[in-house]
Amino acid sequence: MSGVPRMYATPLTSNQTNEKSSKGAEGPHLQDLPQNSPQALMKPGAVSTVPNIFKEVRGDWVLFHPVYTPEELHAVEVMHREAKTLSDTIAYNFVKLARWGFDVISGYKHKPMPPNASVLTVEELRKGGYIMDDRQWLKRFLFLESIAAVPGMVAATLRHLRSLRLMRRDSGWIHTLLEEAENERMHLMTFMTLRNPSYFFRALVLGAQGVFYNAFFLCYLVSPRTCHRFVGHLEEEAVLTYTRCIKEIENGRIPEWTSLPAPEIAKDYWRLGDDAKFLDVIYAVRSDESTHRFVNHSLANLNYKTDVNPFALREPDMNVKGSTLWCVHSSPSENGTDEIFLPDQFRARRAEKYVEESHKIIEGSK
Repeated sequence: MSGVPRMYATPLTSNQTNEKSSKGAEGPHLQDLPQNSPQALMKPGAVSTVPNIFKEVRGDWVLFHPVYTPEELHAVEVMHREAKTLSDTIAYNFVKLARWGFDVISGYKHKPMPPNASVLTVEELRKGGYIMDDRQWLKRFLFLESIAAVPGMVAATLRHLRSLRLMRRDSGWIHTLLEEAENERMHLMTFMTLRNPSYFFRALVLGAQGVFYNAFFLCYLVSPRTCHRFVGHLEEEAVLTYTRCIKEIENGRIPEWTSLPAPEIAKDYWRLGDDAKFLDVIYAVRSDESTHRFVNHSLANLNYKTDVNPFALREPDMNVKGSTLWCVHSSPSENGTDEIFLPDQFRARRAEKYVEESHKIIEGSK
């Protein structure tokens, strides 16, 4: 579903429980519901935090997000974009610094396997520091996702304020950035079903989030393009981390997760089957990170002041997003300036046409 227009399969209409009610045809207000009502917001667990009046959305989200086919889940490649400009170099160096800090705080490590790894047991490899156990992986994921949800929200906030100041439309950037922030937050909500972090860990997250939020805020004011390139490189690292985790699970080096069922929140969010395993969740999360990698590298190639966001209404499928990073090359245009070439429809000069095609697809589906 990642390549289709951003539309729900059925309209999110409310149940008309009492059309004659003076409180509105949409039904009673949440404040009028009894505390034990099944429509109450406060329910145990990370799922079911939206009233039941929404039949198609049962979880803690409301924005668009891709749902992947089995083929798309396996179409993601580990890729890296080489720095081409000073701005790119600055962004990548900051990512390396951030990666080092994340690794230290979360205790993440990835040592080369010893020559006799094939004859060593999982416990022996763990004692030698060659592989991590399930708790160490979760610690890494929780810390990573608590920080990864920051850039999209910061960028969306600043573009929102810019739109208000200039009193003109934003060309579709805000929605995509908010979707990214919510998607990363849902990763965190999913992993939280497996572990409740300690107060010390939460304090580390609080400190890191405070520093990162303000730093990214100030940097985005100076150079949005550099910030999107930074996020693109950061997502490259996320794809690498989740790819390593997938290999560890499939090689039997995280036995705790080999047959672990997928959390209900994950089945609901990614539309996974009833028999889905936690491995399927990791595949879906990796695909999300690949989407953010593709989108941010593409946004970094656009003029943030004037260009339309080509992903506001639809995105390509994972066969494109999972194997493509950004423009394939730059070449001089007729007027002597550098012209960005993205894979076909993602060229900066064709962004508006791509949006127009999206509108036609939506109109044709009505």
